[in-house]
Amino acid sequence: MTTRGYTATKPQLLTRLRRIEGQIRGIERMVDEDRYCIDILTQIAAIQAALDKVGLGLLDGHAHHCMQEGAEEGRADEMTEEMMSAVGRLLRRG
Repeated sequence: MTTRGYTATKPQLLTRLRRIEGQIRGIERMVDEDRYCIDILTQIAAIQAALDKVGLGLLDGHAHHCMQEGAEEGRADEMTEEMMSAVGRLLRRG
């Protein structure tokens, strides 16, 4: 079995993702019920913040586990470029 940077916290990660999934279903219901636009936008912002937290946790695990393994294998530069590209994708919005 492959060990990833998030392996130790996988149960918490899955719990967070399931909570986010529930929030998204809640937004679907809000739209279906013709709820006020600002209320829906507020929920979208909460989901984005939750996803950001998941993303930062994954980056942290990657930096502390995967990057260390990559450095030991002589791939530090490649791994750094890969991680910085991922950070760039996470920061781009709208």
